[in-house]
Amino acid sequence: MILSELSALELGAAIKRGEVSVKEAVQAALDAVAARGGALNAFITVTGERALDRADKLQAGVKDAQSPLCGVPMALKDNICTKGVKTTCASKILGEFAPPYDATAAERLERAGAVSLGKLNMDEFAMGSTSETSFYGPVKNPWDLERAPGGSSGGAAAAVAAGMGWYAAGSDTGGSIRQPAAHCGVTGVKPTYGTVSRYGLIAHASSLDQIGPLCRDAADCAAVLDALMGRDPRDGTSLDGRYGNLLSGLTGDIRGMKIGLPGECFGEGPDGEVKAAVLRAAGVLKDRGAEIVELSFPVLEYAVPAYYIIACAEASSNLSRFDGVKYGWRAAEYDGLADLYRKTRTQGFGAEVKRRILLGTFVLSSGYYDAYYKKALQVKAVIKDAFDQAFRQCDLLLTPVTPSTAPRLGESLPDPLKMYLGDVYTVPVNLAGLPALSMPCGFDGKGLPIGAQLIAPRFGEGRLLNAAHAFQLDTDYHRRRPKGGEPA
Repeated sequence: MILSELSALELGAAIKRGEVSVKEAVQAALDAVAARGGALNAFITVTGERALDRADKLQAGVKDAQSPLCGVPMALKDNICTKGVKTTCASKILGEFAPPYDATAAERLERAGAVSLGKLNMDEFAMGSTSETSFYGPVKNPWDLERAPGGSSGGAAAAVAAGMGWYAAGSDTGGSIRQPAAHCGVTGVKPTYGTVSRYGLIAHASSLDQIGPLCRDAADCAAVLDALMGRDPRDGTSLDGRYGNLLSGLTGDIRGMKIGLPGECFGEGPDGEVKAAVLRAAGVLKDRGAEIVELSFPVLEYAVPAYYIIACAEASSNLSRFDGVKYGWRAAEYDGLADLYRKTRTQGFGAEVKRRILLGTFVLSSGYYDAYYKKALQVKAVIKDAFDQAFRQCDLLLTPVTPSTAPRLGESLPDPLKMYLGDVYTVPVNLAGLPALSMPCGFDGKGLPIGAQLIAPRFGEGRLLNAAHAFQLDTDYHRRRPKGGEPA
């Protein structure tokens, strides 16, 4: 049995049957981290000893475990708090910060028998689309080490694609799960806003952030979401709902389902190979009984500016707490409190974070609030209405995840506007609070993965995952693995 070729659910089943021990699975993952971790830079902190100790504790109860993921090694994005384990948001300003508590997501995964291998590299404070803004250096794409893995959950996507753990928990503010999932050839889900607790997720933009899984396939994502989703009294935005039946609902039967193709997503925006691969995915879904519906989504062009105004405004507010006084890193020399703030934040934050703080402070300032922030909130409401209208015509929407495949390292950062525009297909979902999924649907001429995005109405995760599962029953893109990451 080659463990690296198994999905998380397949490995969990093998552990339950006694064909492989939890410790053997953990050691295989740690060996993969040791072999490829340095080249990919996917981890900030590896907790090998803790993982092996937990494996020993879990082993005795795996045969009676309720969760199908019990004993399966995974990892957490480094903006999800973990008690006693360094949580940095890939920023200098958090230094050696080790939270005194676990995020709700970390607690729930632990109850499901997860074995955490450590904390994953990311864009600093989840601000970026390439995972190059990290204080700890850029993450590299396992399909081509000269290319970015996408961001901000780039370490999570790269680790899962490279076999350094069977799944990961990331966060998605404007595509930060789906975009790296597409660039690294894995499956990632951004759930309905409020269905997964944000307690213990270090905030970027509170009205947009959502924790979700990055996995090998849709079935694994369903199992992880079954563990993660649910009301949490510690999160005021957490929603009541019917949770816990996603995995059992994967039938693969999508006969009669209407899947909409927004014309604005298939015009001049995406590269030819990306467009062709997503349209082929539509054909696979049609062959399984779905009805393909063409429709219009004219407000798409307003999504990126509205998103970045709102996200930067909320980031400006959320990051004001990092000042060198209460916790984290502080400047060594300063003259008074104001100078401490100024030097700590100047030296502790990276360029992209400072850019977004400045933009956010500007749009919230007096004289500009109505012109920018208030108008962006109005556009957000218009985008939500546009989705409501679209879902009166269809059950799901199908779009590209990104206009192109993974960019070369260093190619995006000199032109922030171009990097922001790369989020055009993903940010509308966060503005509307909807669930969406990225699934591998092909490869370009350079051998780089291409992702297709499925979008559902609120609380439509079951429908979303079942459509992706149906697609993956008839394709093998999700089972292909990078061979070594040599440049294309």
